[in-house]
Amino acid sequence: MKPSRDIAVLLEVMRRLRGPDGCPWDRAQSFATIAPYTIEEAYEVASVIADGDLKSLPGELGDLLFQVVFHARMAEDAGLFDFGDVVEAVTAKMIRRHPHVFGDEQARADAASQKDFWETLKQGERARAGQTGLLDDVASALPALMRAEKLQRRASTVGFDWNNANLVIEKIAEEAREVAQARTQAEREEEIGDLLFVVANLARHLEVDPEAALRSANDKFTRRFRHIEDSLAAKGVSPGAASLEEMEALWQDAKKREKASSSAD
Repeated sequence: MKPSRDIAVLLEVMRRLRGPDGCPWDRAQSFATIAPYTIEEAYEVASVIADGDLKSLPGELGDLLFQVVFHARMAEDAGLFDFGDVVEAVTAKMIRRHPHVFGDEQARADAASQKDFWETLKQGERARAGQTGLLDDVASALPALMRAEKLQRRASTVGFDWNNANLVIEKIAEEAREVAQARTQAEREEEIGDLLFVVANLARHLEVDPEAALRSANDKFTRRFRHIEDSLAAKGVSPGAASLEEMEALWQDAKKREKASSSAD
């Protein structure tokens, strides 16, 4: 078998891997065991995009597509559905959600209005699927910060929301005080969860993607800590042997360098 641009060849590769004479590992998998790999591959797609490494994007998208093919093959083996059903389902959804493109309806004036219209369409889809709760289809497997933002965005569609960002900031201060007042580990975990939940809501009010913001903060921390390591290594010192004051001074130096570089740009 040779590589091909034809999706049918990929489907045949998957059929062979899951077949009687296929790969023992692939044959032993289930939806539950493959799901973590599916999530991982989606993150790898996001990672190469964030890094601007578009040369690697076809390979990463291929890995993600393979996950879809894998799930579809397992479903076909179980007599549930096949890859064609997956393609038909998403095609039908896209046509249904874009009546201004594939039907007689006019497009909304702007992207925000169109997004509101889609939410109305999705409400009808949820009702037809028997999902009576407003939050029923917010996926439980989403990263916690992303799910918090989506839950609160969904609740805001029925008016369950603060009127402005300043009220959210006041709530953050209140939650921070409750963290400080917590006495048991269980209380601390609950209060920190509440604090993070409200921070996600503030991000939504300020139109900031909380997941992307935290990724950026992680990258910044990694970059600055690497500067600390490199600077200490140049002196023959490891971070473990340096004082907190030395490392803090190098941290501030990293911040100054970044600001200077940003100003130069």
